[in-house]
Amino acid sequence: MGVLMHEMNNGQGTNTAETKVHTLPRRSENDEDSVQIKDEERLMEDDLVNTVDIVFEDIKYNVSLGYKKGRKEILHGINGRLPAKHLIALMGPSGAGKSTLLDILSGYRTTGVNGNVYVNGCVRQMNSFRKCSAYITQDDRLEALLTVVENMTVAADLKLPINISRSKKETIIKKILTTLGLYEHVNTLTGKLSGGQKKRLSIALELVNNPTVVFLDEPTTGLDSSSCTQVVNLLKLLSRQGRTIVCTIHQPSASIFHLFDLVYVLANGDCLFHGATSQLVSYLENVKLPCPVYHNPADYVIELACGEYGEDKIALLISSSGNGNNTQWFENADALTNVNGLKTLDSDKKAVNLKRESGLQATPLTHQIGVLIRRGFIMCKRDVTLTYLRILVNIAVGLMLSLVFVEAGIDGARVLDNYNLLFSILIHHLMTSMMLTIVTFPMQMNILLKEHFNKWYSLKAFYTAITIVDLPISITSCLLFTLITYFVTSQPLEMSRFLMFFAISLLVVLISQGTGLMIGAVCNVINGTFLGPTSTVPLMMFSGFGLTLRDMPVYLKWGTYISFLRYSLEGYVGAIYGFDRPVLLCKEKENLYCHYRYPAKFLSDIAMDGDQFWNDIAALVTILLLTRCVAYILLKWKIISVR
Repeated sequence: MGVLMHEMNNGQGTNTAETKVHTLPRRSENDEDSVQIKDEERLMEDDLVNTVDIVFEDIKYNVSLGYKKGRKEILHGINGRLPAKHLIALMGPSGAGKSTLLDILSGYRTTGVNGNVYVNGCVRQMNSFRKCSAYITQDDRLEALLTVVENMTVAADLKLPINISRSKKETIIKKILTTLGLYEHVNTLTGKLSGGQKKRLSIALELVNNPTVVFLDEPTTGLDSSSCTQVVNLLKLLSRQGRTIVCTIHQPSASIFHLFDLVYVLANGDCLFHGATSQLVSYLENVKLPCPVYHNPADYVIELACGEYGEDKIALLISSSGNGNNTQWFENADALTNVNGLKTLDSDKKAVNLKRESGLQATPLTHQIGVLIRRGFIMCKRDVTLTYLRILVNIAVGLMLSLVFVEAGIDGARVLDNYNLLFSILIHHLMTSMMLTIVTFPMQMNILLKEHFNKWYSLKAFYTAITIVDLPISITSCLLFTLITYFVTSQPLEMSRFLMFFAISLLVVLISQGTGLMIGAVCNVINGTFLGPTSTVPLMMFSGFGLTLRDMPVYLKWGTYISFLRYSLEGYVGAIYGFDRPVLLCKEKENLYCHYRYPAKFLSDIAMDGDQFWNDIAALVTILLLTRCVAYILLKWKIISVR
C-alpha cells in the first residue's frame, strides 16, 4: 500500500482533489452524522456497467423437522420485486422469515427452495449473479489481527483481476475508505474498531469489486442510533449510485425507517405489504387499519404482524398485498422496470446482462493461494495463542518431561521408564496439536463461509494456504520439543536415530492436526472438545502400550492397523532401540541382573520388531494424506450443508 501509506505519513487529509470524493464528516461515534456525497459521484473510477432489477415469484421454503417427522414450510409462495437504485428493507418480527428470504434472494440458501427468481427479466443464473452481488452477514466476520488497510488489500488482491496495477488498487481502496469514513483508521487493527466502524469495514470489503447488488442481514444490529443512521445513509448513497441494496431490519426508528425507499413486510412467511415506505400509512388506511397519530408506522406494522390486533388483521393484509403481488403502492412506474411478462421469457435464449469473469473467482488459484499465505503469515506473527504460546508450551512441557526422565535413554535399568517417556511424548503431540486445531478452526469457519460465498477464493486455495502457513510453526515447535527431550533424556547420540525420532514426531503432529481439522470442520467448539479427547481413547487402546499387540484379542486386531498411535509408538521404539542397538549400561550397580540391558529382549517383551521403522513411516504418511483429504471433503460438505 505504498501510495496510501505515503499519503498517511505526510499527514494529508482525506478530502483531497486527487480523490474527487467528499468525506463523511469526522465526528465521534455518538454524534449525528450523514453521508455527504453527490449522487453522480462513484466509489470506483469506473461507473457500474449495469443495474440489476430482481423479481421473485411464488417463493416457498421448507425445512426438515427430523427423521420421519416430515417438513415444515417457512415461506408460503411470496412474491416481490427489488428494483435497482433503491434501498429496500425486509421487515418483520422474529421468525417472520426475513433472513430466510434474504438468504434465498442472495443465493446463500438453495436447499428446500421452490419458486422463481428473475434478474433483469431473465431466470437467474446463479454463478453470474453471485459474481455481481455481495452478501454481508449480520455478525462482522473480519480478521481481527489485520489492520483496516491490510484487510482491504487482501480483498482487492482477491476480488480484482490480476491485471489491475497496484497503484490502481490503492486508489480504489483509498476512495472506498475515504467515502466510508475509515481512511483515518487505516493502520488500526480491526479487532480494535468500534461496532459502527466494523460494520462499515464489512461493507467496504465487499465494495472493492463494485458489486451491483448488495444483501445485508441486520446491518444495524448492535449499533447506537448515530451509527445506525450513518450505516443506513451510506447504504442509501450506494443505492443512488445504481446498486440494488436489500437488507433485513428488525424494528427501525421512524427516522431510519423513512430513509428506506421500499419496504417488504413479512409475518409468518407471508407478505403483508410491499411498496414505498411513504405509502405504508396510506396502505394501512386503505385496508381500514389506520396508523395511530404520532405512532411510528414501522412499529405499528410490526405490531400488526405479531398479531397484537388479531390474526384476522394479518389475513386481511396478506390478501390486500396479494402476498407481494400488488404493485399499487410503489411510488412510480420506474420502480417496476422488467417486472411484466416474466413467465413467458425464455432464459435459454436470453442471457442475463451481468458483468462476467473467466471463472467463479476473479483471480487464478495460484494467486489466491499466494495472497492467503501472505495474510496467514501476518496473522501468525501477531497471534499470541497459535504462535508464541504454542512454542512456549512445547518448550515448557519438553523441559518438565526431560527433568523427570533425565538420562533414561542410556540406562539399561530404566528402559521401561524410557518407554513411558516415549508414550508421553506421543500423547503430548497428539493432544496439543489436535485440541488447538479443534478449538481455533471453527472460529475461522464463519469467515470462510462469508468469503467463499462472495467468491473471494476457492476452497482449494483456502485449504492449501492454511496447510502451508501452519507448517513452519509446527516444524519449529516440534523441533524445539524434540531437541530438549531427546538430548536431556540422553537418547542415542546418533544423527540417524535423532532424525528418525523427529520424523515420527512431526508426522504425529501433522496427523493430529488433520484429525483436528476433520472434527473442527463438522463440529462447533463445544462438541469438538468432547469428541476430540473421546476419539483418542480407542487410538491409545490399539497403540500397543499397556496391552501388547501380541496379546490383543483377535476380534480387536483390526484396530491396531488403523491406529496411527500404534505406528508412531512402534516407530519411536524402532528409532531408539531397533536396528541392532548395542547392549546398554546399567547405572544401578547394586542390581546384579539388568533385565533390559539387551534391547532385543525389550523388543521381544513388548511384541514390537525393531526393523519396522520404514513401514511405520509409510503407514503414517498414508494416514496423513487420508486425514487431510477427509478433512477437505468434510469441509466442503459443511459449506454445502449450510446452504
